[in-house]
Amino acid sequence: MIDFELEPQILSRLQMFHAVSEHMMRPISRDCDEHEHTKPTQFYESMWQASAAADIQVGNDRSKKADGAAASAPRRANLMTVLSTEELCWGDAGLYLSTPNSGLGGAAVMAAGTPEQKERFLKRFKEGKPKWGAMAITEPSFGSDSSQVTTTATRDGDHWVINGTKIFCTAGEMAAEKSDGFVVVWATVDKSAGRPGIKPFVVEHNTPGMTVARVENKLGIRASDTAALIFDNCRIPLDALLGSAEVRKEGGFKDVMATFDATRPIVAAMAIGVGRAALDFVRDFLKQQNVPVRYGISPRRLTAVERDFMEMEVQLQAARLLTWRAAWMLDTGKRNSLEASMAKAKAGLAVTLITQKAVELLGPLGYSRKILVEKWMRDAKINDIFEGTQQINMIIIARRILNYSSKELN
Repeated sequence: MIDFELEPQILSRLQMFHAVSEHMMRPISRDCDEHEHTKPTQFYESMWQASAAADIQVGNDRSKKADGAAASAPRRANLMTVLSTEELCWGDAGLYLSTPNSGLGGAAVMAAGTPEQKERFLKRFKEGKPKWGAMAITEPSFGSDSSQVTTTATRDGDHWVINGTKIFCTAGEMAAEKSDGFVVVWATVDKSAGRPGIKPFVVEHNTPGMTVARVENKLGIRASDTAALIFDNCRIPLDALLGSAEVRKEGGFKDVMATFDATRPIVAAMAIGVGRAALDFVRDFLKQQNVPVRYGISPRRLTAVERDFMEMEVQLQAARLLTWRAAWMLDTGKRNSLEASMAKAKAGLAVTLITQKAVELLGPLGYSRKILVEKWMRDAKINDIFEGTQQINMIIIARRILNYSSKELN
């Protein structure tokens, strides 16, 4: 059974993340939103140092467990990730996405790489200066249907040669050009093989043939960079392919899905953090205006404001519980494809409803730029789009429940 009690160490870390959100992210949130392509370098440095300190603390906690009775405690890595993501996105979702770390590229390495590759490519994120990882999968010809990859990887002696264009790469600019990072590029090694021919390749920063074509101007999450990348005869070593080069039915595209099973709960947690920020603001505003929210009375006696606020709370809690379950299943080694899509789909709907209702309840103040509520509404919508749109995730949910293949239900 899922355990809803969080250990003292986890609660302590969440307090630290909340302090980061309140004192480091909120104060620069508006400025970073209005100056989209300005890099908050001081914030990057601080977050990089904080991440290193957190890694040391986790290592100490693991050592203590190894020496004591707590060694049998359940693994909580993915649950801890969604909890910390919620706290940091309560501060600012765009700044959270811009924080130096291995990102989606690291998730792909973890899902598809060999033990040696995981060590080789991820070790750098524990040392040196701030750096970023990114994943490049979406192309101009397709969005959520990742099986339509047209970027090619052709073997040429001791190298792979990649050609194609990728768009909407989160942290793509920072990973490709601005740090000692990398981009995981999904490309096909055999078009005739279809989905099994799609493979992930690690392209190191500043590799000749990989260029940043542009950085997008966006509606929300403006503190993060979203880049378009061009690969023109980009040559990389053979061992930069994650996992096996063999094209087999059970490989290839399933590695993409495994990556999404790990990252969709994180996107859901992002949505929950933004939704909670809006909900907390509305709650405090109502208190200041002496507008009560009365619990435990007949729904017929509730005001419209009370009903709206309670619906916002319900939607947030439902999304959170689904997200926790998806992360818990990953931690316990259970397949979570259905639950990851359910969490992502629900959270995307919930945060859209919550932030729009927050703007509505606050009236002209909510629509103004004096406070961050209108920004949270803009930041919210992306959670209903990236990592698989609402529609794609609903199709996945239906397939899993009905046990249909993609050919039977599309």
